[in-house]
Amino acid sequence: MVAADRANLHLVSEEDGSKRRQIMDGARKVFMDLGFDGASMGEIARAAAVSKGTLYVYFADKCALFEAIVEEESLQHGQVVFNFDPERDVETTLKEFGRAYITLICRPSGGSAIRTVMAIAERMPEVGRRYYERVLEKSINRLADYLKAHVGPGDLAIDDCHLAAAQFMQMSQASLFLPFIFQAAPAPSEDRIAGVVDSATRMFLAAYRAKG
Repeated sequence: MVAADRANLHLVSEEDGSKRRQIMDGARKVFMDLGFDGASMGEIARAAAVSKGTLYVYFADKCALFEAIVEEESLQHGQVVFNFDPERDVETTLKEFGRAYITLICRPSGGSAIRTVMAIAERMPEVGRRYYERVLEKSINRLADYLKAHVGPGDLAIDDCHLAAAQFMQMSQASLFLPFIFQAAPAPSEDRIAGVVDSATRMFLAAYRAKG
């Protein structure tokens, strides 16, 4: 392939990626504003400033488009770096992880994505399952692996690290996540998140810190 041909293919690929991004950004707004059932391909095309014909070139239907958005959300979560260095002390690690995790799931765009997935999980269980496995369960597993490294004399006494990790994450959400996800309260402030996570950390260590 000559250099000119390679350059043309690269340009086409960039344009293709840009158009796909344009469509997904428009679709995300429509899904967040109207929900999955309220969204239509026509409404999505208008929000993305493309024709319906162009929309169907990239996505067969709104289910395929929504799945692509969920997949992207999963990848974005996966790129968030939590410091689970086993050499770090447990209290510091739990506090930093808890604050970062709650900030992540209670950000406005993240909340809208979770609401939409929850709304269609019964009808599209494979989408809900993938979202849970790639976003929520992945975080539980990473924290559980960290806790396992600290089970021992003078550190932690935990029989089921997966359960303990899930418990800590649920305690960190207390009074924050459900009011936010059901739109009963705005995204919590940094100070509010810190207060709840600090309390969750104290409760966790009171239950699981090795005695003696």
